[in-house]
Amino acid sequence: MAPRARPRRRKATIDDVAREAGVSVATVSRALRGLPSVADSTRLRVVDTAARLRYQADPSAARLASGRTMTIALVAPFFGTWHTGEALAGIEEVLSQRGYDLLITASGVASDGDHFLETVAALEPRVDGVLTIDLYHRTTDRAPTPELPLPVVTIGELLEGHSGVAIPDEDAAQRATRHLLDLGHHRIALMTSPTQNASPVPGLREQGFRRAMTVAGNDPDPSLIVDGRFELEGGAEAMAILLAGENPPTAVFCLSDLMALGAMQACREHSVSVPGDVSILGFDDHEVASAAGLTTMRQEVRAMGARAASMLIDRLENPDLTPTHEESAVELVVRTSTAPPRRGHLSSG
Repeated sequence: MAPRARPRRRKATIDDVAREAGVSVATVSRALRGLPSVADSTRLRVVDTAARLRYQADPSAARLASGRTMTIALVAPFFGTWHTGEALAGIEEVLSQRGYDLLITASGVASDGDHFLETVAALEPRVDGVLTIDLYHRTTDRAPTPELPLPVVTIGELLEGHSGVAIPDEDAAQRATRHLLDLGHHRIALMTSPTQNASPVPGLREQGFRRAMTVAGNDPDPSLIVDGRFELEGGAEAMAILLAGENPPTAVFCLSDLMALGAMQACREHSVSVPGDVSILGFDDHEVASAAGLTTMRQEVRAMGARAASMLIDRLENPDLTPTHEESAVELVVRTSTAPPRRGHLSSG
């Protein structure tokens, strides 16, 4: 005679947890989702009861009951860059901890005002809120931010009426340039990319560079402002152009670490010593910057992503929160790629 199959144990329901913990179903739901207005002692009792009963919430049922998708959209022009990758890592960590899914949408280009509005509106049926990375809302007449159908938190640009996290680009660039000036450099080149993705960032950083130079009594030489395309290869090509000039710079401020690393590569190929013949300073603190000995301006992009995700979820769970703009600090990290200039002329070998 075949052995009798053991009866399958009935899965615990949210009603079971509520009954055992002596609270309402709504309180169980709020406690397990980490929402406010639940006393710590009650939350602990609910969590312990759910663990003892081996209760597992049904995400679909929870979403239907709450009328929310529990999904956040992330919109950015590019997803293959160091900057976006770092921000994404911070965002994913927070969303995972707080029970939200992530929907990634590539916009292709930094947007104007109309495209920005269209992008957000198209996501409304699928997500509860939107995070953007360097998706710039730009209008020619500087019109106010349009009404958006979803809560939006930005990383990079600060929009009126919406929370966001950004760095002080102009101030950071001024401090970077001041570092080179304090070392004794006067002939300083700027490696930028003025048309980079329609972003205002290169322009803001160039303003900081020019302000520092002007305060120091140095007029920037137009021939020393070069386009490195924010790429490794572009940085190498731009540095080769600088080295081929009649009067090369003694220092180069690159608006990204990738351009700075490309510039260092070009210097090696031309037998130019860094920092002996030319100092090079970057911006970002890319993961390879330390290994390369690159002096740079460190921005905490992963922390910015995490903070933006937290701000958006807090807004979703408490719609009465006032939108806030936060500034993320940028730190000068001095390594071996910058030093006082040598006496005499630079030799390009």
